[in-house]
Amino acid sequence: MTKIVIDCGNCGPDYNAIRKLMQSRFEAVVVQTHGLEDTLEQLAQRPVDLITVNRKLDRDYSDGIEVIRGIKADPRSASIPVMLITNYDEHQQEAIQAGAVRGFGKLSVNDPSTVRLLEPILGSAKHAAT
Repeated sequence: MTKIVIDCGNCGPDYNAIRKLMQSRFEAVVVQTHGLEDTLEQLAQRPVDLITVNRKLDRDYSDGIEVIRGIKADPRSASIPVMLITNYDEHQQEAIQAGAVRGFGKLSVNDPSTVRLLEPILGSAKHAAT
């Protein structure tokens, strides 16, 4: 069964790196959003398995933690796993306190540790193409 991931607030190159990881390793469809409003609109349209949120949204450099708080405050989306995309542990901790699960950084998108982090949510990963 295909998984659905929303990626919120990443620039084009980072979105494409995350999309490539999700599609190639998990056969997931990735939908790009730019802030809380359009993320909640997407959540109203379809079931979603995971939401990734950039620490600083590309659109206006606002705080991704606020997006996480908004998602978690809405009863319709509060149970969906959310991951913050950041390389900084202190921001990961803040996201976890806001209700997220541990996320990953852009520098580790292609690391095996990121695949292991995603597997409990998206299922067993396919082997990487060699």
